[in-house]
Amino acid sequence: MKSTSSSKKPFTHKKGAPAKNKTFGSAQTGGNRPPVNKKKFAPKKSIVDPAPQKEVVDMFMSWFRKHKTVGQVMTKQDVVRNILVNLNAKQEDALADAMKELKSEGFIEIQEDGVTLVLTQMGVDYLK
Repeated sequence: MKSTSSSKKPFTHKKGAPAKNKTFGSAQTGGNRPPVNKKKFAPKKSIVDPAPQKEVVDMFMSWFRKHKTVGQVMTKQDVVRNILVNLNAKQEDALADAMKELKSEGFIEIQEDGVTLVLTQMGVDYLK
């Protein structure tokens, strides 16, 4: 019978060199090779999804559609009750942009508090 523990030789690589313990993911290189210089790229610019912003705009316009009179005021409480509680995370991020879009289109005016909205004549005409 052969003795298994005394007759085994350690595993070797390339012409008798002993096996090296390699650490995966480390910056170390084996042997005489220089470290590989990896080129770093700038992160890709993410394209902003317009869908959440459009959904928020639609929420505001559906509320104003129910109350379509010039000068109709959407108070902070109305915004909280009818808009904010129904938003998901992406829509929350798009809320300010949606309000700016409605203002730039001329459909609403934003009061000094930044939350109270007033429907304009152009907004009423758009809703008809």
